[in-house]
Amino acid sequence: MNNLNVQSLPTQASVQYISNEQGDVTGVIVPINVWQDLMSELETQHLLKSDRMRQRLLEARDRTEGLSLDEAVEDLGLNEV
Repeated sequence: MNNLNVQSLPTQASVQYISNEQGDVTGVIVPINVWQDLMSELETQHLLKSDRMRQRLLEARDRTEGLSLDEAVEDLGLNEV
């Protein structure tokens, strides 16, 4: 499941490299949307390591029934806060 959004990949100009006094690259700054996509991908990969969690994720992906977010908020009485 490699769902990294290719459109969010940074261009060379949007990546900033951080280096120490010796000129060694020690870090990188990337746009937040790229960081969020990377973290989401890592979390998904971690979850997929478990057979049980993989099955649950696949079932959730294929589920067609359920409540919308607005319905869930109303059912929980959170819209009154």
